[in-house]
Amino acid sequence: MMRIATVLSALLVLVSMPNCQAQVSVLTYHNDNFRTGANTNETILTPANVSSNIFKRLFIRSVDGYVYAQPLVAAGVNIPRFGPRNVVYVATEHDSLYAFDADTGHSYWHTRLLPRRGLPISSVKDANCTDLVPEIGVTSTPVIDPSTSTIYVVEKGKTNNTVFFQRLHALDLATGVEKFGGPVRLTASTPGTGNGNVSGTLTYDPLVQHQRSALLLANGVVYIASAAHCDLGSYHGWILGYNATNLAQVTAFNTTPNGTDGGVWMSGCGPAADGSGNIFVATGNGSFDADTGGSDYGDSTLKLSAGGALAVADYFTPFNQDALNSVDNDYGAGGVLLLPDQPGAHTHLAIQGGKEGTIYVVDRDNMGHFQNGSDSQIVQSLTTAIGPIFCTPAYFNGNIYYNGTPDNLKEFAVNNGLLSINPISQSASVFQFPGTTPSISANGTTNAIAWIIQTDAYTNRNGQAILHAYDATDLTRELYNSTTRRQPPGAAVKFAVPTVANGKIYVGAVRRLAVYGLH
Repeated sequence: MMRIATVLSALLVLVSMPNCQAQVSVLTYHNDNFRTGANTNETILTPANVSSNIFKRLFIRSVDGYVYAQPLVAAGVNIPRFGPRNVVYVATEHDSLYAFDADTGHSYWHTRLLPRRGLPISSVKDANCTDLVPEIGVTSTPVIDPSTSTIYVVEKGKTNNTVFFQRLHALDLATGVEKFGGPVRLTASTPGTGNGNVSGTLTYDPLVQHQRSALLLANGVVYIASAAHCDLGSYHGWILGYNATNLAQVTAFNTTPNGTDGGVWMSGCGPAADGSGNIFVATGNGSFDADTGGSDYGDSTLKLSAGGALAVADYFTPFNQDALNSVDNDYGAGGVLLLPDQPGAHTHLAIQGGKEGTIYVVDRDNMGHFQNGSDSQIVQSLTTAIGPIFCTPAYFNGNIYYNGTPDNLKEFAVNNGLLSINPISQSASVFQFPGTTPSISANGTTNAIAWIIQTDAYTNRNGQAILHAYDATDLTRELYNSTTRRQPPGAAVKFAVPTVANGKIYVGAVRRLAVYGLH
């Protein structure tokens, strides 16, 4: 009996060990407001155990729509009747938000976000665009405020098939109950003579405006950016800001008030924010006249000053903006990555790339504006390093991880504020459109793994997503592939981003959440 008791005691210690470690949360798109995509507190997953047979798909949970938004994880949520639990939140295009136990998959709550008699938007009948199918509800990644135990999410819907709306919800993490008097409808107007103005006023159109970019919580404000579905209609780039505690609108910024287009979509990446609260976004095709004193900023990276109404504090626009705009080569197809402080002459850097495939390195303190003939005024531009970009790069331990299309997953070194001209490592596999947005897990600077979701089969009926894991120090070494292990996440949705937390990987797919970890 003594020996049995000792063995049981030892097993209990082993089982409880992960719960004794500090639990990690992923509360926003790509892990943080710099959009680095790195979780450097992953103490469970290592290249050794991920490449072994004990790493596998643990469970799948069904949901009621496509999952374009990145799943988010909040640690230690105090669930009624259950106590503190790690919870994963999954938003769907059927206008739902789910809360599952992040470790067991148990369902805690499911909230339908639509009002009574409300419906999601029909991709074909309403939006006349099949970029998202078959319906449009929640597309953008929500954001979580742990200080108030609140998750913010934007839905899109209609009533009576004629009244279209977008609404911002603030929900309690533990119960899914609305907070702060929400939801509130997204509305905005601004002076302007641009496309769609009525008597010199532009108005936010909830049907036309495509709220694709992830939400940003910074400066006590929830920032919501949008573009358009299939570039249709009289649209502009809008960034709306709502007070996080009472949902009152505090700002409404238009990227092309006297022109057209200039949407903010960035393939799902959210606006980024630096330590001083400045907001950074990239815009797509659209009017540009800022170099001659105008207020239109198509195909640009904008630095927007925080504190009250957003205003352009600085910007960068490629020298060939007009050519990019003329052939639909959106500069803002990829997300903006902010680097942590770097040695050398340029401490504060931003990385950006779009459909042309050029990687731009810009000094956030002196962005360079527009220069005829070349981009020599900025820190660096690499024109042949990568394929067209529909993703957000990741940053880890002095390296950038980027995946264009069609292209390999590539690693570039950062030395004294400059990227290596050529990749220092790359995957053997080439990924087709739309490429991938990598996430990095590591324990400090050790045991680093690059995770990606291959979604290039999304146009095929039931085409499967594929979860890949690579040694982040040597991308030629693939550690895991869900196809070779016959453990698919489900049918693919484009722009999907893996979430890594507490020894598990969370993958959104068509009407399901798949969770991977050590068995």
